[in-house]
Amino acid sequence: MVQGTVQVTHGGTSRWRRRSGEYPTLTAALAVAGDGDVLTIAPGTYRENLVLDHAVTLRGPEGGGGSVRIAPVDGVALTVRASAVVQDLYLEGQDRAAPALLVEDGCPELTDLRVSTHSAAGIEVRGSGARPLVRRCTVENPAGVGIAVLDGGGGVFEECEVVAAGQNGISVRGGGRPRLERCRVHHATGAGIGITGEGSGLEALGCEVYEVKGAGVQIAARATARLTDCSVHRTSADGVTLDTDAVLTLTGCDIHDIPENAVDLRSRSVLTLSRTTVRRFGRNGLSVWDPGTRVDAESCEIHDSTGDYPAVWISDGATVSLDSCRVHDVPDALFVLDRGSRVDVVDSDLSQVRNTAVSVSDGATAQLDDCRIREAATGAWFRDHGSGGTLAGCTIDAVQTGVIVTKGADPTLERCTVTSPAEAGFYVSAGGRGTFTACRVTGSSGFGFHVMDGCRTTLTRCHTERCARGGYEFAEDGPTVAECTGDESGARLTDRSVPGGAPGEARPGIRTATGTQGPVARPAPASPPPPTVPRPADGAEDGPAAAAPASGEMLGRLDALVGLDSVKREVRALTDMIEVGRRRQQAGLKAASVRRHLVFTGSPGTGKTTVARLYGEILASLGVLESGHLVEVSRVDLVGEHIGSTAIRTQEAFERARGGVLFIDEAYALAPEDSGRDFGREAIDTLVKLMEDHRDAVVVIVAGYTAEMERFLTVNPGVASRFSRTITFGDYGPEELLRIVEQQAEEHEYRLGEGTSQALLTYFAELPKGPAFGNGRTARQTFESMVERHAGRVAQLAEPSTDELTLLFPADLPALPALPAPC
Repeated sequence: MVQGTVQVTHGGTSRWRRRSGEYPTLTAALAVAGDGDVLTIAPGTYRENLVLDHAVTLRGPEGGGGSVRIAPVDGVALTVRASAVVQDLYLEGQDRAAPALLVEDGCPELTDLRVSTHSAAGIEVRGSGARPLVRRCTVENPAGVGIAVLDGGGGVFEECEVVAAGQNGISVRGGGRPRLERCRVHHATGAGIGITGEGSGLEALGCEVYEVKGAGVQIAARATARLTDCSVHRTSADGVTLDTDAVLTLTGCDIHDIPENAVDLRSRSVLTLSRTTVRRFGRNGLSVWDPGTRVDAESCEIHDSTGDYPAVWISDGATVSLDSCRVHDVPDALFVLDRGSRVDVVDSDLSQVRNTAVSVSDGATAQLDDCRIREAATGAWFRDHGSGGTLAGCTIDAVQTGVIVTKGADPTLERCTVTSPAEAGFYVSAGGRGTFTACRVTGSSGFGFHVMDGCRTTLTRCHTERCARGGYEFAEDGPTVAECTGDESGARLTDRSVPGGAPGEARPGIRTATGTQGPVARPAPASPPPPTVPRPADGAEDGPAAAAPASGEMLGRLDALVGLDSVKREVRALTDMIEVGRRRQQAGLKAASVRRHLVFTGSPGTGKTTVARLYGEILASLGVLESGHLVEVSRVDLVGEHIGSTAIRTQEAFERARGGVLFIDEAYALAPEDSGRDFGREAIDTLVKLMEDHRDAVVVIVAGYTAEMERFLTVNPGVASRFSRTITFGDYGPEELLRIVEQQAEEHEYRLGEGTSQALLTYFAELPKGPAFGNGRTARQTFESMVERHAGRVAQLAEPSTDELTLLFPADLPALPALPAPC
């Protein structure tokens, strides 16, 4: 053991207390030191368990860079029970049942400490009398918690960093209440920051939590927290979670690049957000569950979802309030469902929504005041009985359908305006109700108000202008109408009621304008609600060709995919046939009929979904499909649990895909070999009929393993005849897998070091290619494993260079999975 000497400088005034001098051990020096004394430690390693009971100063040589190591064999390396000052030390611990540094009392100042340990905790603050000031300290503890504050402890942590933790990066419990300022927490195996228990709390200012295996911030069991100007990103689980009466306030925070829910609340938790951004999340931006759970957000932005889930999910009786917020570039904006669930939105913008901006179902309620909805497939959809609420003073622009009301839903809409919908401004069907007062529709490519048979809707003082198919479309059993007008010949609709209403009403089925008889209402079509297909943004050229990029660009993206040469040839042959057929029609010649439905066969991870999406976009660019969007489903989305429900589910999926591509993954699961009374056959039969009845509206692609798909094509006489050709996706070879890793590295700003490419080729050549082999997915997982191993290696470096931060070497490759033992 290398050990130096300890110099003690007396800081008192009494002449007889002469303790200045040098001591061979820290323990000996501390035994004679009193309040105010300074202990300067010479460089070396001290295998001692230190206890500070006096307000002394304990420091290493200034600028020593960790030259003084306190590293006992077991137990706590340093225990502080007084308002001491500790500086420039390197602490190590090996006791997994004890912390490396323990503060039990006083207000000590701990500055520039490096705690590198395998202990229960790196730094532990315990007890109501412990209030340390911790500055510029670094904690690395892959065996336990980084920093723990418990049993009423507190203190302030400034510019501290937890660089690795085997559990939570920072753990607060038992009434602990620390304050964090400009701290960083990363590479924790548990949560970045975890706060639990009644009375426990935390305040964080300007902190950053990232690269953690669990949630970024986790609050539970009546704990509270306030985060200001903080960032949470790149977690492996949810960004922020609240459970069981937890309370959190976020101000000026940024939560981004989260693979799961950005924020998840349950069990009566309360979240208040102000000036906070939530972006790039894989599931919900806000996921809010259970009665009593509440979110209040003001001046916040939620955008750029990377998954296929609603940005804001409210269910099981939860409540959300949004004031002056923006939600954009998401699949669905607000999804509120279940009786007792409610969303209140004021002066907010919902835009660039691929599906539905506001969806209300299962008895939930939505209240929107003075909001703006634009560039969505559907502005608002009240889906079923008991669902309702109010839209007041809202504008809905550049959507497919403005508002849909179905299946007994009964919302109130006041002073709402729908501008330039591709189909109806307001659409009521399947027994929907609704009260519309002083609502307007302008520039609709379809109807203004389209009310289907049997819907007891009330329209009062509504107005339509420039609606291509007519301002109002009522079925025989039409709505109640009062003081409604339209620009068709300057007409005003005669007031009317549903049959059996007040005397003197207009005859059912006839709309009458002042001074002239209006047109007869058309019979209601039997089709479901209009398809929710996004409409081009304002200013875009009309027509299908303007709804997607040029086919050349799409084919270029197809060519850019790694491998898949035979697939590319097949798709190009199809598109060439379609393009030439279109040109022949323009020239007045007959065009050969091309069946566009396809079968994709091959192993998982070979790019089937990616090619299906590009195929839809190519067909849209050629004017064959209206939008080319992809709707991906599997057996669970199509097959119901009782007779009749499967047909309904299949029809709904087909309608969602109208104008685009319906992609059925693992389609063979609809016809298992031992099917018996399985309802999957009903889905196939329904699909075959829909493909025939709407052959130009939807392209259907079925996909799965080669042998299973060959069997699938024989289960129904009409199945094989509906698909024009089968395209086989072969497994990737080692060179193609290497190219995928290279693309991933380039995208994430990494480089392959010397010998890494050859090592990858060898790795992929030797990798077992069993049924679970993931092809492109395996290549991406290999890259992710390399990045993780690289991080573990580089994290040990004090000052890594740019090359060290970016270069991946053969040593970063994961081990090959073991082959199964021979029988």
